[in-house]
Amino acid sequence: MNVAMIGSGYVGLVSGACFAEFGASVTCIDVDGEKIEQLNAGKIPIYEPGLDDLVARNVAAGRLAFTTDYDPAIGNADLVFIAVGTPTRRGDGHADLVYVFESARQIARHLSGYTVIVDKSTVPVGTARQVERIIREENPQADFDVASNPEFLREGAAINDFMRPDRVVLGVESERAEKLLGELYRPLNLIEAPIHITNLESAELVKYASNAFLATKISFINEIANLCEQVGADVHAVAKGMGLDGRVGRKFLHAGPGYGGSCFPKDTTALIRIAQEHGSPCRIVEATVEVNAAQKVRMVKKIREALGGSEAGKTIAVLGLTFKPETDDMRDAPSLAIIPNLMDKGAAIRAHDPQGVEESRKLLPEGISYCDDIYEAISGADAIVLMTEWNEYRGLDFSRIREIVKGQVFVDLRNVYEPGVITGHGFQYHGVGR
Repeated sequence: MNVAMIGSGYVGLVSGACFAEFGASVTCIDVDGEKIEQLNAGKIPIYEPGLDDLVARNVAAGRLAFTTDYDPAIGNADLVFIAVGTPTRRGDGHADLVYVFESARQIARHLSGYTVIVDKSTVPVGTARQVERIIREENPQADFDVASNPEFLREGAAINDFMRPDRVVLGVESERAEKLLGELYRPLNLIEAPIHITNLESAELVKYASNAFLATKISFINEIANLCEQVGADVHAVAKGMGLDGRVGRKFLHAGPGYGGSCFPKDTTALIRIAQEHGSPCRIVEATVEVNAAQKVRMVKKIREALGGSEAGKTIAVLGLTFKPETDDMRDAPSLAIIPNLMDKGAAIRAHDPQGVEESRKLLPEGISYCDDIYEAISGADAIVLMTEWNEYRGLDFSRIREIVKGQVFVDLRNVYEPGVITGHGFQYHGVGR
């Protein structure tokens, strides 16, 4: 089966490599010539555990290729996936579909024979029908169907998510399209992965609704954490007690500095706009976004209070910059909101991150001292702030830290450590909701 993947970013590259691993012949197409050159040279432009080996193996097997040319990849394809970016549009919060629609026009010009065009990008309800309209206008003779197949890939665990998914959602409106997509995903039958077949609009909404719900759980537990601090409760104990109820579940009940990344911020905002346009506001999602923004501000206040009321003239060691571990993604990371505020009030920042430094240099203010070694970042610091829960930070040598650090403040924004462990080494512990 021949597959063309429009877009070689996070979703397109991971999906294309995984489809190739399934046995399909996949061509990833991207307008970014530099990115394609990198991929053809064996260099992966993003950090995702295991992706470099997966790509190399399938390129070597002749099942995966990269190009900037739509022809002949589109004409030979049985299925063409649109996996381009849908960033938040400036000014109104809607998902910007300019890349999706341009992809549709390019696809229309190169179609040959029956083809299924599949929206893989996260797109507002109704996008698949707009893609269909564009293609029919561009190429009235084309024989095709449009389907929706939203992705549910977690950065840092994307390959496993693709290979062992909770579910595969397929929005289809013809037996031919359903059959081709079913054949492509057939390898998942071995693990009995649920294949959920629905209409286009429902499939498009599943992704937004799922991400909004997960984001809501995060904002909810962060509000509970703030209450815990006022009444003397421990959010860990509260979250565990909640999560033991099967109706609630344990996942995403982890208090912290707020959510970030490529999906939750833009998807919650887009869902709010979609709902408003259709006269059915999502008030809970609106509150989720507001709480998340306030949580990041609250973390600045927490660090300031831990330093005695002012960060001016203080050196702060920040451990972790990315929005989550096992990725180099800095999009909407809490560090982007917290660190500039600290620097504006006179703090000096010494930062460490296993993968995020290169992206951080582009997005954070100048003047940050980036360190290759964890203990180099900590040396001489007045306070340590654990911002992202990388595994490297879960087993810190506090006896060594005690010898090289200047202050006694340890701010654990991810609740990685038990308070007693930190205070036992002579530090002042400041967690979230504890």
